[in-house]
Amino acid sequence: MERILLIGVVIGLLSACVENTGLRGVTGVRAITEAEAASCTYVTNIRSQPSVYGPLAQQGLEASRNQVLGFAKDNGANAVVFVPVSPGALVTEVRATAYRC
Repeated sequence: MERILLIGVVIGLLSACVENTGLRGVTGVRAITEAEAASCTYVTNIRSQPSVYGPLAQQGLEASRNQVLGFAKDNGANAVVFVPVSPGALVTEVRATAYRC
């Protein structure tokens, strides 16, 4: 029993060392509209797939959006235009374009 507890603690400590932008917000990058992006410099297109669906779909969507924001920041962007989705639709891919404004 103690060995299982020790293994759990070690895994927990190691996972704390891994940066996961999907679980928290990203500072320094904001979502903007296409009109606001007109005066910005294009950086890259980004795609991410939510890892969960069903009852956890909203959390999966938020994590994917945060991953997109993190990837944009890593590539030098400070703004992102997300491709709009229909409310209530099943989202299987989050698409966005990153810009430097």
